[in-house]
Amino acid sequence: MITRRAFGGLIGGGAALGLFRGSASAVPSDLSFPQGFRWGCSTAAYQIEGAVNEDGRGPSIWDIYSHTPGKVMNGDTGDVACDSYRRYREDTQLLKNLGATAYRFSIAWPRIFPEGRGKPNPKGVDHYKRVVDNLLENGIEPYVTLFHWDLPAALPGGWQSRDTAHAFADYAGYMASQLSDRVGHFMTTNEFRSFVDSGYAYGILAPGLRLPSAEVNQIRHHALLAHGLGVQAIRAHAKRRVEVGLAEDPTIPVPAIGTEEHIAAARTALRKINGPFLTAIMEGQYPEERLAPEAQPPKIAAGDMAIIGSPLDFVGLNVYAPTYVRAAPNTSEGYELVPRPRSFPTMLMPWLMVGPEVLYWAVRLVSEVWKPRAIFITENGCAADDALVEGQVNDTDRVTFLRNYISNLRRAAAEGYPVRGYFAWSLLDNFEWAAGYTKRFGIHYTDYKTEQRIPKLSAAWYRELIKRNALV
Repeated sequence: MITRRAFGGLIGGGAALGLFRGSASAVPSDLSFPQGFRWGCSTAAYQIEGAVNEDGRGPSIWDIYSHTPGKVMNGDTGDVACDSYRRYREDTQLLKNLGATAYRFSIAWPRIFPEGRGKPNPKGVDHYKRVVDNLLENGIEPYVTLFHWDLPAALPGGWQSRDTAHAFADYAGYMASQLSDRVGHFMTTNEFRSFVDSGYAYGILAPGLRLPSAEVNQIRHHALLAHGLGVQAIRAHAKRRVEVGLAEDPTIPVPAIGTEEHIAAARTALRKINGPFLTAIMEGQYPEERLAPEAQPPKIAAGDMAIIGSPLDFVGLNVYAPTYVRAAPNTSEGYELVPRPRSFPTMLMPWLMVGPEVLYWAVRLVSEVWKPRAIFITENGCAADDALVEGQVNDTDRVTFLRNYISNLRRAAAEGYPVRGYFAWSLLDNFEWAAGYTKRFGIHYTDYKTEQRIPKLSAAWYRELIKRNALV
């Protein structure tokens, strides 16, 4: 891992070697990415849009959760956020200034169906049509996520109800019918583990419940069913052929030592650890251990698993921190987790261990185990202690983080794995869920008093990377 001091030395040394003159020819070819590689940024509707009571939008579970005292730091809410509902054209220009070729954003389900289903809200639909058109006018390809946690509060039972999966399918099919003439990539859901486990088992995200394991397993199944039904609905209602996938944050088991025995253990761990979600989707069935009586498996209707396993055009991976594993041939699992040392480096959030190699192993292991047609890194980034000083944010720590992670992505691309693009999280500082506005993940600084967007040093670095299509 490059330290800040070493980073400064690299800048000086790079200047001496002539590597930072702005000429693509100065970059060694072995640092480049494949031609046509997509570079972009990601955001989520509730984290940036604001305008929660405007143009017919209904309440989401996050509106309720964030307004419940004690749930979000400092009592912060997404009521205003980054005001991107009004400022989306400004955000498009941020992307254009980066040279980004793609933008992953989510649609707020309660803007489209304020009651979760039924009659669509034309003002909400028209808003996203304008967003898409503005992106296309500026040469930026939209990648649309249909569900990024802002479940309509009006849906009875939320994800505890199987009916919610069918409501999602109706919503997904409708949006495909409205946008597929101009949007070519749709993602059904974002991070099952976050909105299911953290929302219904641990109580730290909306709706903030702590339910027994059997109920959580059933909710997991409903969420997977929603994804599968959504995949089918998008394809059924699209006006042209579109590519359909999802954005998932699987636990990525990184082999502690890169020998075959430990790599094989990591492959085994990938399937088992991610059994409730990505394994079930990619294989169309739950691992056997998830169906054992002691595991309290969900009720599965006939045909459910075939729906859940609907073939995907791509898999989106949200990748942040590694989980290290090693071979353990004398155990029933065949692997064991390597404990995290207290000295392991982290970014500003304690869960964000800095392990750049996880980006390589995420692509490699998912490719080897499930052989998806294509992979996108749909999120990668970090929270940092950003300070605005004399109009600048010199986030050298984030630059170091991104450079090291993306260098591992470049390794995966160079070895021929089907990675097609990378979306930095995030375009700008925003509402960071239960952490409110206390954590900043953006490559643009957001002044929450004025809503001014200010490019950080990381934005300048990312712009140069995109221009060269190569590491800098």
